[in-house]
Amino acid sequence: MTSQVSSPAEQADEAVVGEQRKATGAKDVRRLDRVIIRFAGDSGDGMQLTGDRFTSETASFGNDLSTLPNFPAEIRAPAGTLPGVSSFQLHFADHDILTPGDAPNVLVAMNPAALKANIGDLPRGAEVIVNTDEFTQRAMKKVGYETSPLEDGSLDGYHLHTVPLTTLTVEALKEFDLSRKEAERSKNMFALGLLSWMYHRPTEGTERFLKSKFAKKPDIAAANIAAFRAGWNFGETTEDFAVSYEVAPAATAFPPGVYRNISGNLALSYGLVAASRQADLPLYLGSYPITPASDILHELSKHKNFGVRTFQAEDEIAGIGAALGAAFGGSLAVTTTSGPGVALKSETIGLAVSLELPLLIVDIQRGGPSTGLPTKTEQADLLQAMYGRNGEAPVPVVAPRTPADCFDAALEAARIALTYRTPVFLLSDGYLANGSEPWRIPDVEELPDLRVQFAQGPNHTMDDGSEVFWPYKRDPQTLARPWAIPGTPGLEHRIGGIEKQDGTGNISYDPANHDFMVRTRQAKIDGIDVPDIAVDDPHGAKTLVLGWGSTYGPITAAVRRLRRAGESVAQAHLRHLNPFPRNLGSVLERYDKVVIPEMNLGQLATLIRAKYLVDAHSYTQVNGMPFKAEQLAAALKEAIDG
Repeated sequence: MTSQVSSPAEQADEAVVGEQRKATGAKDVRRLDRVIIRFAGDSGDGMQLTGDRFTSETASFGNDLSTLPNFPAEIRAPAGTLPGVSSFQLHFADHDILTPGDAPNVLVAMNPAALKANIGDLPRGAEVIVNTDEFTQRAMKKVGYETSPLEDGSLDGYHLHTVPLTTLTVEALKEFDLSRKEAERSKNMFALGLLSWMYHRPTEGTERFLKSKFAKKPDIAAANIAAFRAGWNFGETTEDFAVSYEVAPAATAFPPGVYRNISGNLALSYGLVAASRQADLPLYLGSYPITPASDILHELSKHKNFGVRTFQAEDEIAGIGAALGAAFGGSLAVTTTSGPGVALKSETIGLAVSLELPLLIVDIQRGGPSTGLPTKTEQADLLQAMYGRNGEAPVPVVAPRTPADCFDAALEAARIALTYRTPVFLLSDGYLANGSEPWRIPDVEELPDLRVQFAQGPNHTMDDGSEVFWPYKRDPQTLARPWAIPGTPGLEHRIGGIEKQDGTGNISYDPANHDFMVRTRQAKIDGIDVPDIAVDDPHGAKTLVLGWGSTYGPITAAVRRLRRAGESVAQAHLRHLNPFPRNLGSVLERYDKVVIPEMNLGQLATLIRAKYLVDAHSYTQVNGMPFKAEQLAAALKEAIDG
């Protein structure tokens, strides 16, 4: 763990306080500037709930934070096995942070599988808290331990705390009318109470949450609260935990405002609702459940009061088909999916390109190909979003960079779709979707005005003077066609996938017309107004690190490390991947080296090389996990020196 540096006066004060604590029997309290905790256990042990509650209390306390939930890929792997390990990592600090951290300072392991799956990530000297009740011979052999790691010396390099969590929980709940199995389920709350004591986390919010969650089962609520309090009291009274830790609020990390903890999928959902309100259009989601995008469907289904309609379709094709129909009918239409679903939706995305209707395709990327790694993260759908359709079917691509940024990215994707009458890809990923961080709740006055004008009547005068409606007559600035609501008198027009005649929208097989329409649709996307890319280069560096999407946090953390070590390196991050910012070419020309870290095999690097003829250096990873800052810093240092 990293401690803050104290002044001599502060050290003297702390020494006096320490002597006073010894005299009264109180435990020592140490100040830290940041901590990384990982909760790990079987997928039925409630580690995600435990981590989420610890995160919520940490957010309410005012720390900056970043989380990394890590789910098993198996729907229900056999209990106690390595494939069934579920973990939740939280990095919180008294200053601005960007990632969930490279290596945990504290591991809470609920069983041998959790210990074996995670111990390799810990630095020497880390705290390891294990539930000794689960370290039976059978459980240890199941994961390959021939001898007990708690006794064979293999953990001598760590601060090991052996706690019979299950036994203590059952004992704490003996007054409740619960079976042993029911009582054991609360051991995650005992662990949460212990860690809450250890790091001085607030407790009131968790107790309110438990009362609300189990409102229909007050006995279960009371039992969980009792287990939570018992864990806190255990930390306070046991001699095994002689020290607790304080991490002060990150008072200077945030601009003034009202904040809440938010995950990427929740921020994206709120962004879609905000976009529909700012556009004064009903929001329609046509979707089919798929990991890790399903939470958006779950969340939006709760907001009918904001004019949101959600349709859980029978498959991916039906979901986007319904969404495109809603776009034709005048709604802000959205479909959500992950990589395999994008493949199924590709024909209808091409139809949306031909119809030139606003439609948001939200792709929460995951490991592939095919079903791949459903619960792990990747950035490997960029080329699919760019080119994964038959014919020339250009689609704008927008990518958020942090969980909270998913809100703004949703608004930006909606702006482009509504202004230019086009489907738009929004590329998030599993790391952003499930991770969380503090988010400043914006004032409504800060949000963009997204209102659009529907076609109201004739827009073209024929040679004979008669006035008619042409569905493909374009705005000279945006090249967008009119958005005509079906059923409006005089605005009847033909739609479909066959090529349209310029202006009239009639079916056309004319070669010259097809050439014109293809080039016009491309020109519309090329002409989309996107902000210039900003470059962070305080020292006139010769090396630029260019990223996109969720690599922002690890890249920025790595760049900060290098600059503290005296290295000169510049950084830029892309939100708009199609079209690229207009100044991107001139930015790239300023640097001798361009390094592009990606969680794929170099897809952005391929696009950059092709478009700008820049010899971009690709640094890639496809292991289902986000980059570590230390790993990136080492790779960037090698590129700078090479």
